[in-house]
Amino acid sequence: MFKFLTNRPFWVNLLVAIGIVVLLLVLLFSSLSFLTRHNKNSKVPSVTGRNVEEAKRLLESLGFDVEVQDSIYLDNAARLSVTKQQPEADAVVKNGRTVYLTINRAVAPLVEMPDLRGFSYLSAKLYLQSLGLKMGDTSYTPDIAKNAVREQKIHGRPVAPGTKVNMGTEIDFVLGSGIGNSEMNVPDLLGMTVGQAREFLATLSVSLGAVVTEAGDAVSDTENAYITRQKPMPYEILSDGSRSSNKIRSGQLLDVYISSKPPSADSAH
Repeated sequence: MFKFLTNRPFWVNLLVAIGIVVLLLVLLFSSLSFLTRHNKNSKVPSVTGRNVEEAKRLLESLGFDVEVQDSIYLDNAARLSVTKQQPEADAVVKNGRTVYLTINRAVAPLVEMPDLRGFSYLSAKLYLQSLGLKMGDTSYTPDIAKNAVREQKIHGRPVAPGTKVNMGTEIDFVLGSGIGNSEMNVPDLLGMTVGQAREFLATLSVSLGAVVTEAGDAVSDTENAYITRQKPMPYEILSDGSRSSNKIRSGQLLDVYISSKPPSADSAH
């Protein structure tokens, strides 16, 4: 064999060697193209929203492998429907590529009902959303804690903290109206300063509402100004001259009129 090579001119051997190298390269690239299925690509169809079995059949019929990678729960999506796919729809990939699916669970997972009594409405709503629960109906009951959760219910029945409920369940709230349940006589604030009235009303869980300066008066220090009128008044004068006490509840407001001078004895009674 070596004699055959040495008996031929060098340039002939060089050409033969180059030819062999070229042939090997052609064979190599041809085999790579076959092994990697070069230029044999497919577009991934959209299967989001389809039932998982339907999605599998479609993808496998197009030559893709399919794997369910994860499951989540969305109450606004059909059970066992595809919520996400990877690669995404319309991506161009090689034939035989695995398409990974995320599907919606068939059964809503259970979560533990928290104790939201005493929470403000907004805080309770955000807490429910963080657990995957929904806000239901709201109603009100007399209670000085305005918009605070007093009761939590499902379908009109109280639900105890720690109860297991399905994610997506609607929770109804009974909220405080901000007004107490029991009535009291309207306090007489005439002649008090605004500061004194605030302190006194705080002991009754009643607050000052509008503070209006009497016409023609100039008040420079509201807290030390005198109350000359109030609404509602402590009592009403009946037709027979008798007095009937007006009522107010905790949480309600009492409006006052003020002046830089104390009211006269006649106007205070």
